Amino acid sequence: MRILVTGSSGKLGSVTVRNLRRAGHDVTGIDLLASDTTDYILDVQQAGAVIEFTSGYEAIIHTAALHGRHMDLNYSRQSFIDTNITGTLNLLNTCVKNGIKRFLFTSTTSIYGNALVDGEKAVWVTEELTVQPRDIYDITKQACEELCRDFFEKEQLMTSVYRVGRFLPEHDNLMLNHRLYRGLDERDGAEALRLGAETDFTSFQIFNISSGSPFEIEDLTELKFDPLNVIAKRIPKAIEIYRQKGWNFPASIDRVYRSDKAMLLLGYNPKYTFEFLLDQLP
Repeated sequence: MRILVTGSSGKLGSVTVRNLRRAGHDVTGIDLLASDTTDYILDVQQAGAVIEFTSGYEAIIHTAALHGRHMDLNYSRQSFIDTNITGTLNLLNTCVKNGIKRFLFTSTTSIYGNALVDGEKAVWVTEELTVQPRDIYDITKQACEELCRDFFEKEQLMTSVYRVGRFLPEHDNLMLNHRLYRGLDERDGAEALRLGAETDFTSFQIFNISSGSPFEIEDLTELKFDPLNVIAKRIPKAIEIYRQKGWNFPASIDRVYRSDKAMLLLGYNPKYTFEFLLDQLP
């Protein structure tokens, strides 16, 4: 399949390009930053250039965006709207104009926003949880998801959405802690996108994509107030390893991301889980 990946110099985009190429796809990467996975410098805000460039592609995987960290850098609301919403709309229109059949949009679990707050227990985060955006980043991602739905329903463009978990650069202790309940390895994220690109959808689909969690729904109250007891029960070997490392577990766990839908419909099977990484520690 001839696939265009936007944001191909980014953490997820670059791994996605490599993963798709290993799977035998003909992949082109575009970004505003040069890298070994970016073939062309192209701004998705430039509608005419995007339409001209994308002729002949069969799928677009859109990972380019302004993210939460850009709010810390004082990017304006208008910048988020221009990059995230207008850029996505340009690509969707391009798909219709050029007969591109598939469009995969990378959203974020951050979109659940205030729905992740519960004073009595951790939140069980499936795609059925109602999104409650908290900031301009979340708002633009929600708008883009709805644009994807609109194009599926009205333009018969096979759009699908991937709400990816946290994969920021972090020291090992914090990264392992997040991998317990909300994290994502970009290699698992890239594999989910490959599976999505190779799947035919008869209806619009949204997927949570995380690296999994050892916790069950009956653990939610205890996770909020005494996660160490749940960890000792679910992954007992972690207790001694953390002790040897001098690491700390979270004092409270407020959410558990679930990717059951992606596992069922895509065959998604995350490899880089908490337990996998725990076993790889020196």
